[in-house]
Amino acid sequence: MHILIVTDAWLPQVNGVVRTLDTVIGILRARGHAVDMVTPADFITLPCPTYPEIRLSLATTAMVGRRIEASGPDSIHIATEGPLGLAARRHCMRRGYRFTTSYHTRFPEYLYERLPVRRAREAAHRFLDRFHRSGAAIMVATQSIEDMLRERGHTNIRRWSRGVDTVLFRPQVRRNLNGDRPISLYCGRVATEKNIEAFLDLDLPGTKYVVGDGPQRSGLERRYPKARFTGYHHGESLAALIAQADVFVFPSRTDTFGLVLIEALACGVPVAAYPVPGPRDVVADGVVGALDEDLGAAIRRALHMDRTACRGHAEQYTWERSAGQFLDNLVPVRAY
Repeated sequence: MHILIVTDAWLPQVNGVVRTLDTVIGILRARGHAVDMVTPADFITLPCPTYPEIRLSLATTAMVGRRIEASGPDSIHIATEGPLGLAARRHCMRRGYRFTTSYHTRFPEYLYERLPVRRAREAAHRFLDRFHRSGAAIMVATQSIEDMLRERGHTNIRRWSRGVDTVLFRPQVRRNLNGDRPISLYCGRVATEKNIEAFLDLDLPGTKYVVGDGPQRSGLERRYPKARFTGYHHGESLAALIAQADVFVFPSRTDTFGLVLIEALACGVPVAAYPVPGPRDVVADGVVGALDEDLGAAIRRALHMDRTACRGHAEQYTWERSAGQFLDNLVPVRAY
């Protein structure tokens, strides 16, 4: 099959959307499928305010349309709702092309964290509803997100779960880290929507680690001098660091999945989180982690979970299965 994927999120960005697309594309190509990409790397871009890693493309609909026509794909997937996604959607609708979309990010909730105005959040929901209803199918990672979209009137929803590299993310002998145990560790972007202060404000025994970078890092380092901020890690370095933790803390209330959750579980590390979409779909409460509106209570409870069970739970999530789901969800560009 010849597949075209349009995405505003792409390398060198480091996030769950990019990792998912990059991994699944690699598997599809290894299976013999041709995959073309339309990404910000193909056009002039500007940095996104408060998130400079994201490059906003200045491409017009005509420019993106020419890329689509030159590719001549069997199926088109529009992965994001940014400038490239909007341009691709407009071109496809004008030409009568069918396409699929995916709901990766709870953008209205992210927006509300930065601009706590209900009208703005609902306007964002309406924008996303219009965007995704124009596609032949919308792919979602979890039941919670599917339920949310059905409540908003979406019907043609298809499951596209996620995977984990269980060779890279694996249990390791826990060595001494800088600071007393238990080690409570957060990993991800250091930004407002991740709600990291809810973790750092807690009175916990041991040491708190924050792995990652972002616009909030310098301010949080000043406010929480006892916490250990490691900066960005990737690959073996990241996996080794996560595997040293006694509990993985996920304070976000706005993620759709949380790829780091299954990466932590694959390392044998139990998860503590709020009972919200993402953690609620991935973490078996009381088995491989703890979900509680009292995050401190969740952390204390998660410390007693079986690390072997955590690893076994993560092994259910494979990238091969994720790639197969994605492929099955695609639709022909033209309906014959």
